[in-house]
Amino acid sequence: MSSTLTEIYTKEVIDFDKDKEVEKISNRLREILRNKLHRRGLVIAMSGGIDSSVCAALSVAALGKNKVFGMLLPEQDSSSDSSKRGDLLAKHLGIECVVHDIAPALSAIGCYEWRDEAIKKVFPEYGEGWKNKIVISGGLEGQVNHFRLVVQTPDGEMKEDRLPLKEYLQIVAATNHKQRIRKTMEYFHADRLNYAVVGTPNRLEYDQGFFVKNGDGSADVKPIAHLYKTQVYALAKHLGLPDEICSAIPTTDTYSLSQGQDEFYFSLPYQQMDMALWAHNHKIATSELAEALNIDEAHAAFVYNDIETKRRTTQYLHAKAVLIEDIAEL
Repeated sequence: MSSTLTEIYTKEVIDFDKDKEVEKISNRLREILRNKLHRRGLVIAMSGGIDSSVCAALSVAALGKNKVFGMLLPEQDSSSDSSKRGDLLAKHLGIECVVHDIAPALSAIGCYEWRDEAIKKVFPEYGEGWKNKIVISGGLEGQVNHFRLVVQTPDGEMKEDRLPLKEYLQIVAATNHKQRIRKTMEYFHADRLNYAVVGTPNRLEYDQGFFVKNGDGSADVKPIAHLYKTQVYALAKHLGLPDEICSAIPTTDTYSLSQGQDEFYFSLPYQQMDMALWAHNHKIATSELAEALNIDEAHAAFVYNDIETKRRTTQYLHAKAVLIEDIAEL
């Protein structure tokens, strides 16, 4: 491995002062609530994953357990492990936590129906008892990135085929309902309690647009958007969160088949993507990144290009509504 890149990355990202970081985030959260948002506490939806768990723990560190309201928002495709870890976290932190099954609402607005209609365009036999997920393919082999649909029959047989653009967009649009309904529930309780809503993206997700506009991308404050996912895992251990949470593997928890984030969106597993993003931000040559990650330089160049492409194509997700004329008074 490249000693220069690895040593600098370790010093800057891996070996950061965790006590200082917790203190900084806690102070900033209190300041934001008091001086900017004018809210009494924080609402957070907990998926059982590392990011929402650390955000919940940081919220408690900043405000105390009595001013943090937790929510578990499962639906029919959610992993049972997610709810178990979310419940474990709420009890560990001692916060009030409610469970809302959003499946009936999703069903009522056509989430599953629209999704299944698109899936049946590729696999006409798809039906009750089947499972599904989308995976990305092609880019790392030097081809154009494209999406593939993976399904599992009730008897366990796996099938896979290329997913046409129209059907891909319909499946994604339908499943985006899940994040948007969850956010609606979060803001209901935030309004009821006069609290602010916590967003949970880490730096990798925020930078690369791995969120749903007006869904999980919507929030009043995002405590860890400046932290690489590697740092979030380190904070989880530092904050003493349960082992089941500290060792949780990143998933989308959106599709009925288990789906890793690198399988659906990122070019590499998060540990390597963190280094790649940091290296790109610090203008490190592709040859150094390739050596550090033990990949060839063409692969490293693809990763850098993919980072830039995602930034361009997801600018819309970060953008505010565009006005025809600026309102000077605001």
